[in-house]
Amino acid sequence: MADRVTVIGWDGSPLTAAARSALGAATLVAGAAHHLTLPEVPGAAERIRLGSVALAARRIAGHRGSAVVIADGDPGFFGVVRTLRAPEFGLEVEVVPAVSSVAAAFARAGMPWDDAHVVVAHRRSLRRAVNVCRAHTKVAVLTSPGAGPAELGLLLEGVHRTFVICEELGTARERVTILTSDKAADHTWRDPNVVIVIGGFVAAAEDGGWIAGRDPATGPRGWALPAEAYGGTLGEGETDLLRAAQLARLGPRPGDLVWDIGSGSGAFATEAARTGAAVIAVDRDLTACTRTEDSARRYGVQMQIVHGDAPHVLENLPEPDVVRVGGGGAEVVSAVADRRPQRIVTHAATRDAAELVGRDLTEHGYQVECALIQSVELDTRAWTETERSVAFLLTGRLPDRNP
Repeated sequence: MADRVTVIGWDGSPLTAAARSALGAATLVAGAAHHLTLPEVPGAAERIRLGSVALAARRIAGHRGSAVVIADGDPGFFGVVRTLRAPEFGLEVEVVPAVSSVAAAFARAGMPWDDAHVVVAHRRSLRRAVNVCRAHTKVAVLTSPGAGPAELGLLLEGVHRTFVICEELGTARERVTILTSDKAADHTWRDPNVVIVIGGFVAAAEDGGWIAGRDPATGPRGWALPAEAYGGTLGEGETDLLRAAQLARLGPRPGDLVWDIGSGSGAFATEAARTGAAVIAVDRDLTACTRTEDSARRYGVQMQIVHGDAPHVLENLPEPDVVRVGGGGAEVVSAVADRRPQRIVTHAATRDAAELVGRDLTEHGYQVECALIQSVELDTRAWTETERSVAFLLTGRLPDRNP
């Protein structure tokens, strides 16, 4: 095992005394090509071109001497330190940090970033990173080859965002470009790069806050808010308790894309967006689309609103993780099931209608649950009944998909 392992963050500025000292004593240095050409790297030291951090860690674990790993930005922030400290390598590391590439990118843009979300985009996680960009007004994306600005722009089709693309920060080839997301695929971008994604219904808060990212206390306390919170009367399938059960069954979370088909007042779509998930709200009624947009603006959440008839309008939408079908019946549920979301919820007014939808979901390979939900609202001044609603709540879960 290496006698000493030092991880040095590099941001293009002169190395600190601690970093120079560690490099001067190094018998093995791992880093990217531009790190290994730094004049402070000893000529006699063994050099490892850093591709797979895990492979480099194994080499370091078998090395006798002092090892140094050089990484761009702050190596403890979505960086190599996590892998090097994995128990299987048995390495104890010292870290000499630098300015993170995210902090540098926002500095180049002249923007605060305590209200930003930060995500990492690899090919396997690109879709989830894009969904965070859909759901929030300010996001920094640490990209990778095959999951860069062009791919982000293509997957954000239908959602207007502005990109601030920072290429090769800290080097002589550093470049900062500002353009709209739909233009990003028209260019070739150099790695490494960071993309700041900004825009949406509302501007980010200017008065600061107490927690990084979006304040989770934004909006009223509680879920399944009453009809008055959404401008008046709610449609069939939007009652408070039914909506609460639908949210509970779907469990939307950051990185998810939620479809709300038959959005009505926008009550469900808005509350799904308040969880941090990305939402596409669909309705054939233009008035319903307007109400949904008003609800989203009122509560400061982001969503894409699509006016059109389901199931045809669904064909060109990006793949969903979970779906609420608020209108359209068995035909729409069947079309949704063809897209294989992890979970689907819908409701029916009668047992026969519920059985029809349940059989279709089962034929698509979903595990189906059904519950009869009845709610009775009472006037507590006289304890008399004021409203009663009954619905069959159906939930479909794909057993071969992650929960």
